[in-house]
Amino acid sequence: MRMHISRRILAFSRITKRSIALLVDGAMCIFTVAFAYMLRLDHWVFPEALQWLSYAGALLLALPLFYAFGLYRAIFRYADGEGLATIFKACTVYFVLYAGIFSAIGFVGVPRTTGLIQPILLFLTVGASRAIVQRVLGGRVQLLQRAGHRRRVLIYGAGSAGRQLAAALRDSDDMHVVGFVDDDKTLQGRILNGKRIYGAENLARLITQLDVADLLLAIPSASRRRRNEILVSMRGTTATLRTLPGLLDLATGQVTVNDLRELDIEDLLGRDPVPPDRLLLAQNIAGKTVLVTGGGGSIGGELCRQVLQLRPEVLLLVEQSEYNLYAILQELEQRKAADVALNTVIVPILGSVQDELRMRAVLAKWRPDTIYHAAAYKHVPLVENNAVEGVRNNVFGTLMMAQLARAYGASDFVLISTDKAVRPTNVMGATKRLAEQILQALAAEGGDIKFTMVRFGNVLGSSGSVVPLFRNQIAHGGPITITHRDITRYFMTIPEAAQLVLQAGSMARGGDVFVLDMGEPVRIMDLACRMVELSGLTLRTAEHPEGDIELRIVGLRPGEKLYEELLIGDNPSPTSHPRIMKANEGFIPWPRLEPRLRQFAAELAACDDAALRATLKELVPEFQHSPMPLAAVETPGAPQHSSAAAQRRSAMAWPDAQELDPPICAA
Repeated sequence: MRMHISRRILAFSRITKRSIALLVDGAMCIFTVAFAYMLRLDHWVFPEALQWLSYAGALLLALPLFYAFGLYRAIFRYADGEGLATIFKACTVYFVLYAGIFSAIGFVGVPRTTGLIQPILLFLTVGASRAIVQRVLGGRVQLLQRAGHRRRVLIYGAGSAGRQLAAALRDSDDMHVVGFVDDDKTLQGRILNGKRIYGAENLARLITQLDVADLLLAIPSASRRRRNEILVSMRGTTATLRTLPGLLDLATGQVTVNDLRELDIEDLLGRDPVPPDRLLLAQNIAGKTVLVTGGGGSIGGELCRQVLQLRPEVLLLVEQSEYNLYAILQELEQRKAADVALNTVIVPILGSVQDELRMRAVLAKWRPDTIYHAAAYKHVPLVENNAVEGVRNNVFGTLMMAQLARAYGASDFVLISTDKAVRPTNVMGATKRLAEQILQALAAEGGDIKFTMVRFGNVLGSSGSVVPLFRNQIAHGGPITITHRDITRYFMTIPEAAQLVLQAGSMARGGDVFVLDMGEPVRIMDLACRMVELSGLTLRTAEHPEGDIELRIVGLRPGEKLYEELLIGDNPSPTSHPRIMKANEGFIPWPRLEPRLRQFAAELAACDDAALRATLKELVPEFQHSPMPLAAVETPGAPQHSSAAAQRRSAMAWPDAQELDPPICAA
């Protein structure tokens, strides 16, 4: 009702508003004269004879003076200190004139004190009237203007975080809080900060009724399962779900608007973390020299971040991409600068794990204690059409790094593997399974070094993951391309995967194949739908042709599987960590594997694509290879290679563990 009246008043023309102001000021002139008589005589007086002059004088002096001083040109609802000063000046001039006439000169029947009291009363009433208008209409017009373009938001959670968030949004120019939602039955129906607390039973209908654009999740302790349930209950609306940081992030200060962020798919797919075993994390890292290959990649970069927190003496970053190496180095240096107690030496090493001379020199100089081998070609279609480079990097790069690690006294070597190594249907998966077998065979030969493999599925947000692909497709208006309606994948957040890798590496006894518990597999179709919903958009279907984003089935890619697996056998062993299992996988013993690898190296040197695939099938019997529809870029046979060239390629493909003296190319 009050808002309606405010709108009607504000809609008046300028002339109408000035006329109203003149009438109000005229009425206050008459009232203040009468009130001055009452104060002087202790009773109300009906004017007689010359007393009428005191009323007429007030009107004839005040209104022209107020007009001359610009009081009726000002916009009352924007009145401020300067406006009050103008009123004071006008009333001062009025006081001199009115008091001079009715106090100094005087008239019969008009008390002389009236000429002094009335101007003071007039100043107070005129000033008060302007202040009231500014307070009422000024606040209303700002509310109307802001409410017109601000997003209507509903806060889920009426607890401490919800109250702090509402307070932070009170003066926001972007958001207007229309109410709260809470699961607590005792709070529902109550009023908090002037806003009603609703129940969550019919959330979608409530969002529609209140025309809500954003649902702000102010329950920092909410599990990912609960967030999923809230998102499901919002289906059918276009509202965006935003969230606050976790409890640890809120513990040090008040909630601010800047703390809000859109709920990301990682918030829903990742699991609630299991507290890490700090002793396991630091066992192979604290105070040691640690080397990470592929340190600029998704997993390698996160390994570097977490390794740095565990305070190694030296952290070596091996990366063949100059930009990726520069980016991770800058980030790690900033983290180091923020922690004055951190004195780890960070060494960037630009080079490839395929370059034996370079890697030999690096290990000879720095003698790392622990090596995390994350360098790999992992994009299935690319490796499928570039099998030679996939074998060279994933198989022989791993073999060379493992043999150099043993030669130069490393105590632990951890290979980052993949679920695609289990019954592989593509070259990438087969190369990673062969890399696992190489480490298993080397470990069986004995020695002081412990070779370990950690196998897990997709990580959210990594290069090549469907998540950044879908984000990009949604940002461009679609369509979202899905290879098959029923395809599923395991997912894990990058920080969780890296943390489990570090702990699994510390559990190793040599030759272990650890498998990370990836949770339940996720249907990619459902993932795409969730991401569209999180973006505040709708799916375009036959039933809803007006939707925003289309889903398009494009067919399986070469070597792609519908379902990924983590175990070849069905006999995993538990470990001390609830999310780390130990697989019992077979392998080819080193005396039998080594000659086959030498033959494999010769085929690699000759770029014999067909022979490479055949040998992969022989060494990885469970490899079920699909025909490759695209032409391979390698030249089969390559009889044109000179003997010298073939020897150079062979030397790169088959590492020799003999130490060079003196070391060259050291970082």
